[in-house]
Amino acid sequence: MKTEEPGTTSQPVDTRDSVTFGPNRSRDFSHEPMCLSGKGVTRIFHAGKVTTTAVDHVDFEFHKGELISIVGESGSGKTTLSKMLLGLLEPSEGEIYFNGVPRDISTSARKREYWKGIQAIFQDPFSSYNIFHKIDSVLLDCIHMRGGRNLSKEEKTRLMTQACSFVNLKFAELTNKYPFELSGGQMQRLMIARIFLLKPEILLADEPTSMIDACSRATILDMLLNLRNETGMTIIFITHDIGLAYYISDSIYIMEHGRFVESGSAEEVILRPKAAYTRRLISDVPKIHEPWDLSTVG
Repeated sequence: MKTEEPGTTSQPVDTRDSVTFGPNRSRDFSHEPMCLSGKGVTRIFHAGKVTTTAVDHVDFEFHKGELISIVGESGSGKTTLSKMLLGLLEPSEGEIYFNGVPRDISTSARKREYWKGIQAIFQDPFSSYNIFHKIDSVLLDCIHMRGGRNLSKEEKTRLMTQACSFVNLKFAELTNKYPFELSGGQMQRLMIARIFLLKPEILLADEPTSMIDACSRATILDMLLNLRNETGMTIIFITHDIGLAYYISDSIYIMEHGRFVESGSAEEVILRPKAAYTRRLISDVPKIHEPWDLSTVG
């Protein structure tokens, strides 16, 4: 049985007030060290005689502490790109650089080492956990991955309690439970607690709030941005929501048919869009106080 989230409220939450996007809007990240970049990154799928280019020669530069959104509709190639960034797929062409050098994930050991620097939060919290592993095991694996296997039981408990407290959960109430006993919002919070323990250089968040309610969504976004501010990690959002991308991002990449059709600062891309596709995405955002234009539907 799923438990209710503590501290929820029926009052509407305005995410523009809750997320702390403002201070970094004037920050120039081009002077920060580059943590992840790519040149000509391409992914081609073959199915018999049919060839599909999911990602088509894209270039990108992500800097330390930057919050980037990759925005596109379903089928734009953003999920395939995210899998390549995580090392779950190899590029068909091009090169991905991690901390300025070509990424090497040619062996299992090197892939595990790479994953210490980049982690992910996925769209569906219900499929993000092994159903046979208790919450204690999920968090202990993170401590062990960061070299804490030989810590005392008391120290491990302290670290797990601290991580849960960061996301407004109580470890004492979670111990010996399974993730599926939690609500969707609590499971997403637990994923952030896991990231708090791992402290990767880069966090890739693939639609992390699309399956939870509006109040929990604002809370999750605030926690992610607080984590960025506390640890200096780079966050890459994969999303179809261009409004969300504008409110939280330092930089935005717009993806259509496997290519980046536009990129730049959030203000530059959203307030002064150059690509017709970007302008269409912006026009598709419903405006509460204006009649909706449904002429392009159906």
